[in-house]
Amino acid sequence: MKDDYGQFVWPCSVVLAEYVWQHKQRFSGATVVELGAGTSLPGLVAAKLGARVTLTDDSTRLEVLDNMRRVCDLNKLECNVSYHYISVGIDIGSWNLSIFSLQPTIILGADVLYDSNAFDNLFATVTFLLRNSPGSIFITSYHNRSGHHLIEFLMGKWGLKCLKLLDGFSFLPSDKASLLSGNIQLAEIALISKDNA
Repeated sequence: MKDDYGQFVWPCSVVLAEYVWQHKQRFSGATVVELGAGTSLPGLVAAKLGARVTLTDDSTRLEVLDNMRRVCDLNKLECNVSYHYISVGIDIGSWNLSIFSLQPTIILGADVLYDSNAFDNLFATVTFLLRNSPGSIFITSYHNRSGHHLIEFLMGKWGLKCLKLLDGFSFLPSDKASLLSGNIQLAEIALISKDNA
């Protein structure tokens, strides 16, 4: 399964895509980056709602990047498909240069909190993007298998704060919720500022 993980629509992706759909006005005209996009469902929904979307994933997963382009073409969506090396997160030389020019208003990440060894890189990337675009927000859905304590510690370490934490099933229509399982959380995370301290 590990070889195909980027080509499977995970439950967290469905939860985040539904959240995007239910917040149509927020995404219309927004600039969105989806980290570790895989099948890109949340990013595609944002693009359908009128957002300018950049989809990112691991550069070694060429079939995933190709699939992202194909799905955009099939849906007649103009998304930018970008890549990073090996793990989600900024490492020296790990992103193509376009990452440095991104100024998203919204950063999406469905199930990007699955490998605790990559959390620091992920939070470094999120923090960089949030600082590069003041007032932006990171919205992520994740299975609560990694422990809130590590996530809370890393948010503090990187100067981030959780603004909203929801049970992923609390806003799903019952017909969709009945098809999914797990302990899925959705969080909205921002830089700590005077306004949200």
